Amino acid sequence: MRAQSVAAAVVIAFGLTGPVFAQATKDVSTATSATAKPAAAKPRDVVVHYADLAQAMYTDSYLAAKEMQVAINAFIAAPSAETQQAAKNAWLKARNPYQKTEGFRFGNPVVDEWEGNVNAWPLDEGLIDYLDKSRGTSSDENPLYAANIIASKSLRIGKKTIDLTTLTPALLHQLNSAAGVESNVASGWHAIEFLLWGKDLHGTERGAGERSWTDYDPKACTNGNCDRRGQYLKGATDTLVADLKEMADDWGLKGKARVALLKKKEKAGLAVIFTGIGSLSYGELAGERMKLGLILHDPEEEHD
Repeated sequence: MRAQSVAAAVVIAFGLTGPVFAQATKDVSTATSATAKPAAAKPRDVVVHYADLAQAMYTDSYLAAKEMQVAINAFIAAPSAETQQAAKNAWLKARNPYQKTEGFRFGNPVVDEWEGNVNAWPLDEGLIDYLDKSRGTSSDENPLYAANIIASKSLRIGKKTIDLTTLTPALLHQLNSAAGVESNVASGWHAIEFLLWGKDLHGTERGAGERSWTDYDPKACTNGNCDRRGQYLKGATDTLVADLKEMADDWGLKGKARVALLKKKEKAGLAVIFTGIGSLSYGELAGERMKLGLILHDPEEEHD
């Protein structure tokens, strides 16, 4: 599913889908019938359209995330199998518009610097919550492998002790890549995914995480810290919504992503577009998301 959605983003990043493509086709048809020589697009117009498309698509992602936020808040307020499933469905629905934006990451430093707080993956889930006993309690590569923020009031990283009492967006961002380990992911889509589904223990076989809704029910609490787990889920969701709003604004008329792009010369602006498409298609989709999984057979590389 993820690979298919990202492949669609390759097409969308050219602006050749939906109403944009329909209008472009109509315009070309009209021009052809009238003059037989449709006007060539100017490089500047293409770059401006790319920025407009980015703003529209990040806005779509932000609005979809707000709908997910409503479902997740309802689940936290009244945990049940039904409200948990509704929250999962809302996550899946909201994820799709975001994946269509991934072509904008490559070539745009503003997006690339921001993206780690939103879409970092894979993650060591033990940073956030309890782990199944089969996962062990330590890792040579990650000193925070089983830190369990949800069960902790503070976290020591090197010589610094971090107060975990209130899970603010700033704190969750600070904990991303903590101790210099990229798989320490505290915020974003995949942190929320783990909090809703739990850890996938099926290995390379078909299946997903099987977290019970009772992990969030103070009265029928399983695995402890149910109130705190709800606070983390809410904090991570609110943070994601705020991050997506930030990027939609960054592509607005005076936003820093748009301004940085439009400052470039025409050829450099076009190069950004093709860099994004090429990097997403080859390095990310074909390499990171397909080739590595086939080579390593590691469940952490799974996309389904």
